[in-house]
Amino acid sequence: MNFKNFTVPYAVDSRFSKKVAYFSMEFAVHQPLKIYSGGLGFLAGSHVRSAYELKLNTIFIGILWKYGYYDQARNQDQSLQVTWVEKQYPFLIDTGIKYQINIHDHPVWVKAWYLAPETFNGAPLFLLSTDLQENDYVSQTICHRLYDANLATKVAQFILLGVGGAKLVDQLNFQPEIYHLNEAHGISAAFYLYQKYNKNLAEVKKRLVFTTHTPEEAGNEKHDMQLCYDMSYFCGLSIEDVKTLTGMDDHLFNHSLAALRFSHIANAVSRLHGKVAQAMWSKYQGICPIIYITNAQNWTYWADKQLYKKLEEDDNFWWDDRKRFLKKRAFDIVADQTGRLFNPDIFTIVWSRRFAGYKRADLIARDKKRFTDLLNNKKYPVQMIWAGKPYPMDYPAINDFNYLVQLSKEYPQVAVLIGYELSLSKRLKQGADCWLNNPRVPREASGTSGMTAAMNGALNFSTNDGWIPEFIKHGINGFVIGKSDYSDMTVPEQDEFDLNSLYDVLQNQILPLFYEQKENWRQIVKNGMNDVRVQFDSGRMVTEYYQKLYI
Repeated sequence: MNFKNFTVPYAVDSRFSKKVAYFSMEFAVHQPLKIYSGGLGFLAGSHVRSAYELKLNTIFIGILWKYGYYDQARNQDQSLQVTWVEKQYPFLIDTGIKYQINIHDHPVWVKAWYLAPETFNGAPLFLLSTDLQENDYVSQTICHRLYDANLATKVAQFILLGVGGAKLVDQLNFQPEIYHLNEAHGISAAFYLYQKYNKNLAEVKKRLVFTTHTPEEAGNEKHDMQLCYDMSYFCGLSIEDVKTLTGMDDHLFNHSLAALRFSHIANAVSRLHGKVAQAMWSKYQGICPIIYITNAQNWTYWADKQLYKKLEEDDNFWWDDRKRFLKKRAFDIVADQTGRLFNPDIFTIVWSRRFAGYKRADLIARDKKRFTDLLNNKKYPVQMIWAGKPYPMDYPAINDFNYLVQLSKEYPQVAVLIGYELSLSKRLKQGADCWLNNPRVPREASGTSGMTAAMNGALNFSTNDGWIPEFIKHGINGFVIGKSDYSDMTVPEQDEFDLNSLYDVLQNQILPLFYEQKENWRQIVKNGMNDVRVQFDSGRMVTEYYQKLYI
């Protein structure tokens, strides 16, 4: 295959002929390719798949993480153990492309690997690696661990994605009209392009677009400008030149702010996040317009087609039978990991996603008496499953995970699973009657796990954050916890309010509906399945990128 004058290996749809290069630190394309941590990767993976289905003229650029994010294991007492295991990917194609980039004023060799479209039904994906014999050991480790905790290594990773990715585009002679940054990790590409276009910032801006996923300023990466300079982040520019170019006059380099000033347009990832992002960044001068394009997930990959077939045929008996089978299959995983034998006829709540403090994994269990009463209710029995990966250096989140593990030992109908990746995610969504999502409003930019849960016959029960205000009609296609505006509450007051609301809706509306009004329950779940397919398939999302972001 010719990688020297690369074109996408399929006939491009004329609606999507503009050439785009899309940069992301992580891609969740398929279970065997473990180069993702959570929602950012899930979103990018669905983008890759829909780009292939719709025949977009887009290439995707990421990093080949030798040890992935991490492998979630258990200590002897069942608590979280973080391990790193080398991954092997014989299905990747060696492009033969090798080139050098500058990191810490030192030439580092980069090699490009290729995931062909037919392998996992995705658009062309190029993955960069520094794990080469030509490099010294420190340079080899740049691509070892996704989101490495070492600060200098993390900055080097950002250079690899941004500068290395932009240079790969030149090696391929792809000549994109648009460089799309999925989060600001790759903004070093802007400095590469600035030098390439003879320090003409207008030439950079007309090519660069940016998707921001983080609704809190504190969550956007900032690093010491001197460190970035020492790491060769700025492609030869002096610190004084960088300050002038970016409009940053202190010692910190704000990656997201730079992306907003170097791009001609940016997008938030839900309607609510659009409002939050605009308010958050409005105090800064010189930023580009921020629109919103709500995240979505690839229906073809995620949805259970048999459930949809029975829905379309209005065959309730076989729809129920299929859902029961999906639950039973998921519960085999629960039994294998924990020894707990779950009953597919019992109402099953699943909370599964990345562990982070604002997502409040333990919210439903904070009032232990109410939680115990919920699980011991003979009239409306309940089973509960937790799963998800904390960041390996986020010790409060790890403590939350370990607390839930210890809590589960007190209840035979509670399980905490490990290994939350694409396959387990899909199985748990199929096994859930209720997909519980309770982030602290408005800290969830989008939160797409509920979309794929609905695609597998699970009811969304969520706080009114992220994409949820655009989707849930309470009691019609899902249920909402709490309210939309908490501006008059402290954090403890908000948590207490949401906890009370959660139990009120669950005990007085959801459980009676499931056990006593089966036809109404089934119809609400089906409404969710229909609504999510129309509005939250990633084909809609990537089409909007072309219509609103690229054109």
